[in-house]
Amino acid sequence: MAKSRNSAEVKAAKAEAKAARKAASKQRRSQLWQAFQIQRKEDKRLLPYMIGAFVLIVAASVALGVYAGGFTMFMLIPLGIVLGALVAFIIFGRRAQKSVYRKAEGQTGAAAWALDNMRGKWRVTPGVAATGHFDAVHRVIGRPGVIFVAEGSPTRVKPLLAQEKKRTARLVGDVPIYDVIIGNGDGEVPLSKLDRHLTRLPANITVKQMDALESRLAALGSKVGPAAMPKGPLPAQAKMRGVQRTVRRR
Repeated sequence: MAKSRNSAEVKAAKAEAKAARKAASKQRRSQLWQAFQIQRKEDKRLLPYMIGAFVLIVAASVALGVYAGGFTMFMLIPLGIVLGALVAFIIFGRRAQKSVYRKAEGQTGAAAWALDNMRGKWRVTPGVAATGHFDAVHRVIGRPGVIFVAEGSPTRVKPLLAQEKKRTARLVGDVPIYDVIIGNGDGEVPLSKLDRHLTRLPANITVKQMDALESRLAALGSKVGPAAMPKGPLPAQAKMRGVQRTVRRR
């Protein structure tokens, strides 16, 4: 009796997990289709670029297959179709991401939103310092060390950055501390290039050191409460968040 009960429970658990995977897959497809429809309406060049890339790659594979002849031809044509579809999908993902960043740029909380969507092992603490004008400083712990990312008026965030770096330096010792101001001015980093800028910083500490660093810096807390935190970019950008992650997984 116990064995049959356990077997039934295992089967039920497997069926439930399978149903959850199907539901998640359906949701991702729905998000992608919705995002594609939105992007297609806003970006008139999207379809020509996607179709052009697909046709060009398929035509090249067919030509190469015909030239090679034999069994190679039957291998190259399906391969060209798959590769063409993949390149078209990548073009959609890149242009959709670029559009999202363009819309989010300059909005309150855009930097925190961008940090939250970064790939890799980054420990993000949004709003460790802020002003009444919604200028904010966010703390990021990664392989480079500690990085402070500020958004808002440069004249207001620079004193905040200096204060946070001074507070943090007392706890981190020799760990490098970097600071970034989001913007398009001299010495600033555009929102769309934030991910690339951070990933290009040198790796100075290990993942274990990151864990220890995160525990130590948690004691610093935050100078602002939840009410003072930036609320993030417009809801339209938030909808694209799941789409970006789906594109990255493929």
